[in-house]
Order: sequence, then C-alpha cells, then structure tokens
Amino acid sequence: QVQLVESGGGSVQAGGSLRLSCAASGYIYKGNCMGWFRQAPGKGREGVALIYTGGSITHYADSVKGRFTISQDNTENTVYLQMNNLKPEDTAMYYCAVQVVCYSLDDLLAGRANYWGQGTQVTVSS
Repeated sequence: QVQLVESGGGSVQAGGSLRLSCAASGYIYKGNCMGWFRQAPGKGREGVALIYTGGSITHYADSVKGRFTISQDNTENTVYLQMNNLKPEDTAMYYCAVQVVCYSLDDLLAGRANYWGQGTQVTVSS
C-alpha cells in the first residue's frame, strides 16, 4: 500500500522558515517524480517544487524560486521542502505527490500524480 506521510507544517511569521517532509513507502523509490503542491482557500492548486528522485532534476514555481529548496534522502525515501523567507501569500495546504513511473516533471506538474498525501497546513502571518 502506497503511503505519503507529510509533516512539518505550522504557523510562522513572515520571514520565518519551515521544513516539510514527505516519507514515501509502498513502492520502489527510485526514478520517480515527487513534489509539493499547495492550495490556498479559493485558489487553484499550484505546483511548488518538484524533483526527479533518480537524479538532480528539479523544478520550482516562479513564486518560490530562491526561497524554497526541494531535496531528497534516498536512504529514508523522503523528500523535503525547505521554505525560507516565508510570506503571507505562501499560506496554503501543502500536499506531497508522486508519479511512480515518470518520464518528465512536466507530467507531474500537470497534476498527473499517482498518489497524494493528506496535506499539511502552512500559515504565515504578517
């Protein structure tokens, strides 16, 4: 059974930092596309940061470039999202997603994930 377990959300003031974790299990963790999406109330889902777990290819939304960093720990089948210099507009529910058989990050960016996590809330106050 595939599981994506997110953790690390919370409430911070603008300028603060948080690190999200997504622990994956139930499938072969290698050569997949994984990433973080977010959705704020009344807004559409946005692909924030994606990574190809078989290499170092990453993708970031323009809104988070230079502030967020996605990384992975292959020994623990975990993907992280380090979020620095957080802004109130970063407030959203953050979801981890995986596309198990991955040919391009564009596919995952389009929302074609096989599995989604339950989400973790990030709230940034001004």
